[in-house]
Amino acid sequence: MNHTAVDVIRAKRDGGALSDEQIDWVVDAYTEGLVADEQMSALAMAILLNGMTARETARWTRAMVDSGERLHLDVGRPTVDKHSTGGVGDKITLPLAPLVAACGAAVPQLSGRGLGHTGGTLDKLESIPGWRARLSVDEVRAQLRSVGAVICATTEGLAPADRKLYALRDVTGTVEAIPLIASSIMSKKIAEGAEALVLDVKVGSGAFMKSEEQARALAAALVSIGVDHGLAVSALLTDMSTPLGRAVGNAVEVEESVDVLKGGGPQDVVDLTVALAREMLSRAGITADPAAVLASGEAYETWARMIRAQGGDPEAALPRGGHRHVVTAAADGYLTRQDAYAIGVAAWRLGAGRARKEDPVQAGAGILCLAKPGERLVEGQPLLELYTDTPEAIPAALATLADAHGVGDEPPPSTPLVIDTIRG
Repeated sequence: MNHTAVDVIRAKRDGGALSDEQIDWVVDAYTEGLVADEQMSALAMAILLNGMTARETARWTRAMVDSGERLHLDVGRPTVDKHSTGGVGDKITLPLAPLVAACGAAVPQLSGRGLGHTGGTLDKLESIPGWRARLSVDEVRAQLRSVGAVICATTEGLAPADRKLYALRDVTGTVEAIPLIASSIMSKKIAEGAEALVLDVKVGSGAFMKSEEQARALAAALVSIGVDHGLAVSALLTDMSTPLGRAVGNAVEVEESVDVLKGGGPQDVVDLTVALAREMLSRAGITADPAAVLASGEAYETWARMIRAQGGDPEAALPRGGHRHVVTAAADGYLTRQDAYAIGVAAWRLGAGRARKEDPVQAGAGILCLAKPGERLVEGQPLLELYTDTPEAIPAALATLADAHGVGDEPPPSTPLVIDTIRG
């Protein structure tokens, strides 16, 4: 049957379900340049407005995987990966990958760069002198065999349809379509070749999904796709109303991650790292106790080997922005609220993130949260430390932070970091 882009657009515009043949054709034709950007924009908007069935989403994902190559990771260990939907201070990949590797799994963590208020794992690691993000497929395999963990940029050949469509969604107001988010995440992860996958689906002000209902819908879609493709897959819903840990930025988040690997660090970062590690090891069929391995120092040794394998110096001093500004508490009381989104945007304004994918980032820019919700404050006590190499950015960052904190007479109710776990 001959398909046309207009027929496919009309079918979805009118609320119909696309056939497998229509999906295969339109994804392939768009990748090859036979369907124009404006036509795919119209289809993406129709998907945003009318949704997709589980069958359609699974088939769309399969078509995106089939647009490129698949990695075949025969590395002598069970392979398991993790993906986070992104948050503020979310440096969990950094301690998690070496921890899970130290427990006996292989972790092929193909990561991205930050855009907007959420930081990118590669941007953080590039603050380490000498470290390189780009590895060949052979280098990825060799490092997984020798170290057990690799964090690097996605190779060009994986899911090229997703790369093209992702850029289009960003400029056409269709980023929020859950079927397109789910297929974007899963097509890259399936093409990457891991046998098991754990998803960290964030919910709250600093997350992409602001409501628990939205986050659950995304988690269910991700798990459904994983099951359809034969993956052992779990999704944890985790709180992102407050930044994770105390560091938000690039080098400052690496420092905090190293503290965790050395047996210290903020409790929430430790707790989430261990919770995700436990789930990853369970899905990989490994019985090691990640809390004990973290306490032993083995995870730090694996981190150091991983960084060295990619040209970095794990002992090198990390950059810190040359200009420092301190935000203080306006009143006595308990810190009741610390808005993750506001702090993420402020760090971005200081130079830790980018507005466009081609923008540079400052390795030393960032924010340290000196107090966390539930802690007692005294008026004038330091709340935040801002770091940047562009002092002219400080006023805009401060304006963003104007309503980022709440202070009250009573501590806030404690909320669980892990809200729920959904398993396929």
